[in-house]
Amino acid sequence: MHPLSTINNPLFEELSQQYGTPLYVYDGGIVRRQVHNLQAAFQGVDMHIKYACKANTNLALMRLMRSLGVEVDVVSMGEMHMALLAGYSPRQITFTPSGVPFGEVREAVEAGATVNVDSLPLLEWFGQTYGSSKPCLIRLKPNVAAGGNFKIMTGHSDSKFGISVDLLDEILEIVKRYDLKIIGLHQHTGSDIKEAEAFLQAAEVIFKAALRFPDLQIIDLGGGFKVAYKPEDAVTDMQHLGQEITKGFQEFCKNYGRELQLWFEPGKYLVSECGYLLVRATVIKEDPARTFVHVDSGLNHLIRPMMYGAYHHILNVSNPEGVPHTYNVVGYICETDTFATDRTLPEVRPGDLLAFLNAGAYGFTMSSHYNARYRPAEVLIDEGKATLVRRRDTLDDLLRSQLDLA
Repeated sequence: MHPLSTINNPLFEELSQQYGTPLYVYDGGIVRRQVHNLQAAFQGVDMHIKYACKANTNLALMRLMRSLGVEVDVVSMGEMHMALLAGYSPRQITFTPSGVPFGEVREAVEAGATVNVDSLPLLEWFGQTYGSSKPCLIRLKPNVAAGGNFKIMTGHSDSKFGISVDLLDEILEIVKRYDLKIIGLHQHTGSDIKEAEAFLQAAEVIFKAALRFPDLQIIDLGGGFKVAYKPEDAVTDMQHLGQEITKGFQEFCKNYGRELQLWFEPGKYLVSECGYLLVRATVIKEDPARTFVHVDSGLNHLIRPMMYGAYHHILNVSNPEGVPHTYNVVGYICETDTFATDRTLPEVRPGDLLAFLNAGAYGFTMSSHYNARYRPAEVLIDEGKATLVRRRDTLDDLLRSQLDLA
């Protein structure tokens, strides 16, 4: 069994027989572990975890997060309403939009969420609309490039996210004009960051800017902690990161004159490793150039390999001791749809059950009905109990919002 996997083969087989494939399975124990690791790394500061729920909006996982003392960051009204359904109070919800219609911001404010302002036009509108009557955070762009993939870097100078720190004078002019109540500064550098130095570099930019805002309560350093995709992958040393950032944050608070809250917004870090996508091999196609393993899923269920070139480790659950062969593992969507290229796996036979690891983040939440395919069921295993937390789609789900005008 691969060291990243904590669920045994017989249980994978049992769940696939009970609920069919493809099937998403989540291990609540891993979520608990990741939350604990993050909480334990930041001793001596008032640290708050805001789960970036765009990674996975299953209500069962969100309720588990809430039970562990984790609050929530949302990027849409749909996510906000799901957070409310999961039992979060509006004061536990931060709305971090990116260029949305201002009507969404109004809806979030009136529901009681705290808004994270990401542009000068929105800051101007917020001032005109609310003045000093409603608090907000400001998302700054620190102009720091860090992370494992340019598509998911968000703090560099060409990123669409946040207000460039180079525009700090313009920000302060708007704040003064409308007497805005700025309670926090936020930045999010990117994803797959394993070194403390990248966080500290961005944090220093935010700390320096913060000295010009006298009424802050919060410094939000985003997320982006590195998780393991391959057995040999380096990950964020959370203990070292916590020590270094805590030291820098405590020094900042001393200079600022009082203690502030320190926020983080992890998504992938909390749920990536908890998730498995179970699929069945359908056809083994021998070709002069390649041997293809076709499976009963595709980019409609897990788009990360095609969209980001992401690596997902694959287990042959049915034949873990088989003779190794090299395969291309491909999906059933009617276009290039490759999960893995030149991947060495124990011999795969038609009907074998395969498990894709690290499928808990941006798996189901980015899924679609492309090719009129049904989305999978989801199962949560927590404290020794497996629970179906989303049923498999049916034809009714594909047709539910269509209007038959014939």
